[in-house]
Amino acid sequence: MSIHRDDPAPGTRFLVDRMLGTLCRYLRFMGYDTESASEYREGNAKEDTLLLMRAHAEERILLTMDHELARRGGEGAILVKELDVLDQVRSLARQGVIVPGIRLTRCSLCNSLLRPARPEEIRRSSYAPSETPGKTYSWCPKCRKLYWEGSHGKDLEKRIKELLLQD
Repeated sequence: MSIHRDDPAPGTRFLVDRMLGTLCRYLRFMGYDTESASEYREGNAKEDTLLLMRAHAEERILLTMDHELARRGGEGAILVKELDVLDQVRSLARQGVIVPGIRLTRCSLCNSLLRPARPEEIRRSSYAPSETPGKTYSWCPKCRKLYWEGSHGKDLEKRIKELLLQD
């Protein structure tokens, strides 16, 4: 697997609605600064307006499955029509919005930038692989979560590459 450490598209930042939680995590795995509407209280009648204001203020592209919200967002919003997350990734790539590839530079849970893990953080982690030679580990200082280039990332990278070859 080839983990890309480069910035996928400098300045490309996203805000996703609560219907796109899995896409949010995938975009973070790909290195994109991606915030989620899930931090807003569910049932807030003003959520759409808040999302539009935040996307505009933070210069984020709003990704939504809501036709009306996408319409209101104009050029700053993208309507995501696909139900499957890999189809969503393929659609965004075909539109030239993203450059797919696993980068492991952001926490998939909180969106914080990852930093190289310290040896003690790796040792204290109950889920780190026991064989560590040659592995690169990253650490989320906010969530205190350890990341490494393992089979999950290889599988995801393979699925993304296969999907992009389909037409």
